Amino acid sequence: MIRPLFRIGAVLNAPSPRPLDTAPPAVIELAQPRRFGGMPLLDALAARHTSREFSDAPVDPDVLGELLWAANGINRDAEGGRTAPSALGGYEIDIYVLLATGTYRYDPDAHRLVLAAPFDLRATTGYQDFLVHAPVDLVFVADLNRMQDVPARQRESFAYASAGAIVQNVYLYCASAGLAVGARGWMNRTALAANLKLPAGSSPLLAQTIGHVAHARSTVQPEQG
Repeated sequence: MIRPLFRIGAVLNAPSPRPLDTAPPAVIELAQPRRFGGMPLLDALAARHTSREFSDAPVDPDVLGELLWAANGINRDAEGGRTAPSALGGYEIDIYVLLATGTYRYDPDAHRLVLAAPFDLRATTGYQDFLVHAPVDLVFVADLNRMQDVPARQRESFAYASAGAIVQNVYLYCASAGLAVGARGWMNRTALAANLKLPAGSSPLLAQTIGHVAHARSTVQPEQG
């Protein structure tokens, strides 16, 4: 089983969820993604990098929908295949989408967002300063109950492999779309599980922040050396 990296008491030290000014919609329907175009693969691989500075400008909903499809959406309609692999087709990774307007779970079958928590939980996904204002945080949650065909001792490592494939899909999409992105493993898993009300057998594995590239905050030019 996946072992939490923090004690239950760590929930008390986590940032509090931010209440919303208005009730969020229960479901957000996403526009159908494009399945062609974008940056050539080798160019995207060359451009892929981690950012740690983000603008607070929101990500366009159509872009967010394409990003989620690229992450782990259905790319073979007849068989329900995904853009990311999963051992024995268990598809044990759920993507939680944390926005300023609420926290949602991505439903790849219907290509939509389903409300998971009526709070802004972005700041609870880690300890970095940019989490307060970066517009999108993804949390990749493994549900080991879907991995009954995988030996119990291998489920955690297989789940991490699946999450890693999804993380790379997001990196490549962001490189193609000109978005800033950074994956993170340092987060309070106990607090996240509590805030997301995850069932037994589910645990957050990784997080990934997405947004626009931050503009320079100063016009002072560095000295030439």
